[in-house]
Amino acid sequence: MRLRLTDILTKGGHEVIGEAENGLEAIEKYAQLKPDLVTMDITMPVMEGIDAVKGIKKIDPNASVIMCSAMGQQQMVLNAIQAGAKDFVVKPFQADRVLDAIKKIV
Repeated sequence: MRLRLTDILTKGGHEVIGEAENGLEAIEKYAQLKPDLVTMDITMPVMEGIDAVKGIKKIDPNASVIMCSAMGQQQMVLNAIQAGAKDFVVKPFQADRVLDAIKKIV
């Protein structure tokens, strides 16, 4: 799924400057790279995406995060938005939806 998302982003004219294997690594990478936008899965090993969003928001309250979720995770998406995510996209990814979400945020 990460490869598909990277493909959509690069074809849409965006640069991917980092990737993380889990939520804890995502927080560390955010602190190091300070990207304009983060796309993050809700379900990840070590630390879930919702907790990672909270960690990123502690570093930078203005961080822009788009959560990625599978169908049937509506409550988790709501929790992610309450944690500070600015939008969400549903997997499997549709290029137009991903790029529209980014356009609204950056």
